[in-house]
Amino acid sequence: MILGRTERMVARRYLLPGRGEAFIFLVASISLGAVALGVAALIVVMSVMNGFRAELFDKIVGLNGHAVIQGYSGHGLTNWRQIADEAKATPGVTSAIPLIEQPLAATVDGRVEPILLRGMRVADLRDTIKGDIKQGNLAEVTPGSGNVAIGTGLAQALGLTVGDQISVVNLSGQATPFGTAPRIVSYRVAATFEVGVYDFDKAYVVMPMEDAQTLLLLGDTVQMVELRTVDPDRVTQILTPLAPKVIRDGVVNDWRQMNASLFQALEVERVTMFVVLGIVILIAAFNILSSLIMLVRAKTRDIAILRTMGASRAAMLRIFMTVGMTIGVLGILAGIVLGSVFLFFRQDVVDVIQHITGAQLWDPSIRVLTELPSKPDPLDITVIIVMTLVLTFLATLYPAYKAASTDPVQVLRYE
Repeated sequence: MILGRTERMVARRYLLPGRGEAFIFLVASISLGAVALGVAALIVVMSVMNGFRAELFDKIVGLNGHAVIQGYSGHGLTNWRQIADEAKATPGVTSAIPLIEQPLAATVDGRVEPILLRGMRVADLRDTIKGDIKQGNLAEVTPGSGNVAIGTGLAQALGLTVGDQISVVNLSGQATPFGTAPRIVSYRVAATFEVGVYDFDKAYVVMPMEDAQTLLLLGDTVQMVELRTVDPDRVTQILTPLAPKVIRDGVVNDWRQMNASLFQALEVERVTMFVVLGIVILIAAFNILSSLIMLVRAKTRDIAILRTMGASRAAMLRIFMTVGMTIGVLGILAGIVLGSVFLFFRQDVVDVIQHITGAQLWDPSIRVLTELPSKPDPLDITVIIVMTLVLTFLATLYPAYKAASTDPVQVLRYE
């Protein structure tokens, strides 16, 4: 839409009305602010939702892998070495890690907490959590040493620190003439770690695979083989050739199947929030519509004079559409800036609100992650901008048409 010099001058004049037209300017300013707030809200919410999904995916998949091979009916894998070799030979599979994972209980000075025991080969153990160590030395966690690493949440719940003892209780111990005797083994806490997922940090006790096999009386059996691939979004296609090769021993489950309800709920919430906050932008577009209608009514005499001076209907359309689109574009730019600033200081904002209200807005035990995440997606931001521009454009059509339809004869007859 190309404007002539006169049209640009008139549009600029209508965007910055005179002293007697302060109310119209106020309504236009409110419209601009509404667009800015709507765009900022959408950018912030979508970025936080994307960040939440990405962080949750990285934490969960980072600790649990992209897929696992498990035995049938809870039975372990006896030929796990062959299964691991078959998996590593599959194109697209980057690693195959045998591991043991068993829910148990831990006790310290009479306090009892549920735990999730994880046994891994030492090399795999160090690769998995080496970047998450908060205290202690992971190198001390070796087979037969009696040392373990525990999550920071569990350490806090049991009042443990590096060097303390933790007793792990296995109720499925050895059979005796009087029944099954629980097996209780004490370990030394050599390190604490924090992966950033509250449920993991509150439950995990990690030890060498040999020690876990001894505790659980598994012999040379593991419970699963964890797989990682080059592309988690293509994990199903990558592992399709592997499933027939291990079908006699176990079944392959990928991260989508293991966490299907969680990620589906996140996607539903993401779409719902987009639709709800999109209504805010729709309301802002109605504000632009109402401000333009008021402007057209206030400028009816000016429009009639311009028409008698030779301005065409198309020129009137362009002038008022430019006024409305300018409000929308300025609102979008302000919204992008406002949203970016909010995202940059998002955790500080949460902390300040928590300090003022005394309420814990981001409880890790409920939100899973320890901090408010953010991951702006250029595609989402583009969709938000385009949607706002389209709604703004549609809002300008009726007022611009009314301005272009003004009959100068009828208006000036009574002036």
